[in-house]
Amino acid sequence: MTLFNFKTTSDISNWKIVDDVVMGGRSNGSFGLTNEGFGSFYGHVSLENNGGFSMVKYTFDTKHVEGFSKVCLHIKGDGKTFQFRIKTSNHDEHSYVCQFSTSNDWEIIEIPFTTLYPTFRGRQLHMENYPGKQMEQIAFLIGNKKAESFKLEIERIELK
Repeated sequence: MTLFNFKTTSDISNWKIVDDVVMGGRSNGSFGLTNEGFGSFYGHVSLENNGGFSMVKYTFDTKHVEGFSKVCLHIKGDGKTFQFRIKTSNHDEHSYVCQFSTSNDWEIIEIPFTTLYPTFRGRQLHMENYPGKQMEQIAFLIGNKKAESFKLEIERIELK
């Protein structure tokens, strides 16, 4: 199942940036399409005013995912570490998270559902890992406890 396949004509209006400015920080993330048609999440993470993260999230109608076991990210990062996040419901406060490193080259990052652990505001929760039944939101977040510029290009996101 393909969650999103970027093209030069893709409608990216449901991809929204959430920066630490919601808590007084000064990070600045952006999301757009490259000339080649890839999704591009880029910007700068600032530690000023207790900041430290930038996120892009994609919300969609409920997808039932019982027949799948992993997420495959077709991406090109800038050598930094990012988080991939899933919410089973848009009303949930917590997300299921897995960190991944990038290599400056196009690659496929495979994230088994069983490795996605629950967090809320950066703290791991005492709950089961992602149950793999449904999802209504996915997101990419950078927050490595340092001020840094970042760029993550996304070709597609699929479930296998």
